[in-house]
Amino acid sequence: MHARPLLPLLLITLVATPALASFGSKPDTPPPSSPSSPPEASEQKTPRQEAEALYNDAYNDVAKAKDMLTGDSPDKKKANKLFKRAIDHADDALKLDANYYEALNLQGFSWRKLGNYKKSLEAYAACLKIQPDYAPAIEYYGQALLESGDTAGAQAQLARLKELKSDDLAKQLEDAIAAAPTAAKSKNGSSAGGQ
Repeated sequence: MHARPLLPLLLITLVATPALASFGSKPDTPPPSSPSSPPEASEQKTPRQEAEALYNDAYNDVAKAKDMLTGDSPDKKKANKLFKRAIDHADDALKLDANYYEALNLQGFSWRKLGNYKKSLEAYAACLKIQPDYAPAIEYYGQALLESGDTAGAQAQLARLKELKSDDLAKQLEDAIAAAPTAAKSKNGSSAGGQ
């Protein structure tokens, strides 16, 4: 007789245990992600995309620096800081993409504006090694050669621009060559002021 009252209690315990066991435990399958969860793969940038973002920062710094050098009260000190920062951004971009020739061209421009022709010419040469027909770098390379006293080198770059039929850039470099004082003009006594 004593076994009978235990049987209903045992049945209640067996039936209730699975239901009670689900409280406080984790579900077997994960819940669906909520729309506010950040998508992992879509927000990852490629090295080239990161390099492009750095290049854009560098480009903006150069644009600001150029603006600071024009106008009624040019601020060369602030402009130089921006050119240096642009070089650093371009360096970071090149660490991510060593073939980013536009970043090398931007460095060449910035070094030239800072008066470091050795580094400027190296950057342009590296750019043109990657992209030999990149006309903006050819023109800037010619400008750097001219500013560093190599008129013959600048004229060679002018010939390249004409060969590429890059007329606007060729005209800019041609005008700069024509306006530059040269040793030959000085020796002949026909300086720009004497004509």
